[in-house]
Amino acid sequence: MFDFCVVGGGMVGSAMALGLAKLNFKVAIIEPSMPVLFDSKQTPDMRVSAISLTSEALLQDLGAWAHIKSMRLCPYKRLSVWDKPSCRTDFDCNAIEQPHLGHIIENRLVQLGLHAVINNNQNVVFYKNLKVTNITSTDASQVTLEDGQIIHAKILIGADGANSAVRDAANIGVQGWQYAQQALGIQIKTYAVQQDITWQQFTPDGPMAFLPLYDGFASLVWYHNAQDIKHLKSLSKIKLKQHILQHFPADLPDFEVLDVAAFPLTRMHANQYFKGNTVLIGDAAHTINPLAGQGVNLGFKDVAALLSVINKQLTIEACTSVLQPNHYCNWLKKYEVARRRDNLVMMSSMDLLYSTFSNNNMPLKILRNIGLKLANHSGPIKNNVMKYAMGLA
Repeated sequence: MFDFCVVGGGMVGSAMALGLAKLNFKVAIIEPSMPVLFDSKQTPDMRVSAISLTSEALLQDLGAWAHIKSMRLCPYKRLSVWDKPSCRTDFDCNAIEQPHLGHIIENRLVQLGLHAVINNNQNVVFYKNLKVTNITSTDASQVTLEDGQIIHAKILIGADGANSAVRDAANIGVQGWQYAQQALGIQIKTYAVQQDITWQQFTPDGPMAFLPLYDGFASLVWYHNAQDIKHLKSLSKIKLKQHILQHFPADLPDFEVLDVAAFPLTRMHANQYFKGNTVLIGDAAHTINPLAGQGVNLGFKDVAALLSVINKQLTIEACTSVLQPNHYCNWLKKYEVARRRDNLVMMSSMDLLYSTFSNNNMPLKILRNIGLKLANHSGPIKNNVMKYAMGLA
């Protein structure tokens, strides 16, 4: 019998399992599709994340950051947002006395860094490349794997993404929608010095973003309607580059297109974060418009909050009591209260930002341009916004 079973060994699930193991719980973690091991000769993956300072601190506490740094990452020190060049807001790490604002890292490498630590932790049993075929829960959970193994755990944690089987098994409903637009991810190799800035320009058709990666590689994100995204994705690399040069801002250095992939944009929020002995974290609990790159950072905040309430409860009760049915409801409720409202605020803020900028309404356009100009000269207010986005406030 495990204390916890974490279904999903992605970035958030792996962090959760590792954090629980460091609290001396016996943990099972299940991952149906293990990531390809790192090779420095590999070109960068399409899936990357902007890891905030707070997420970096969590990864350091878990012992994974050193492993991630030994592979590859790209710190960014500046962030810029604009509608038109004359109405631009610039953020700089020096303004908040930090060495950087965050790092752009391939998702797989964050996952591998966490796995490296998990593999050396005796409190964790890792079930690799195995799918879950059945989940039942009463006072404890029973998880059946495709090879017939059955895992018994007192608490079940769903970290298995937006289409969570754990959430479905617990009969937890969701609210949300799929946005009319999609995002085209474009992997490029630039012919310029290493960039330390990530930027985003808003247009009536949607945002266009630049995310620097290591060694001159970078990722572009182009929001557009589904039909135009399909057309852009079908173009040859040469023709796609021509379209990018026609539409992206002049801040973009010269480049070569390497690869493309289209992603749907979905907002989803679970009606509750726990039910019985089942608890949701990360994308199993919420998905957000990726506009500001907050998705995985919100997931890591879930992890930190859940670990915090458990750790506080451990100071009050014995470990065995914490996991009893008449006790775990108390700290699961504290976790839900701590995270559901904060996630909802961030999700709604991103939707407001998206709707405010992705249109050509003239009065609104004037107001948002004035707002960006004022924001760039707002001093402490701008710095507080930056700290909140970096997870420092």
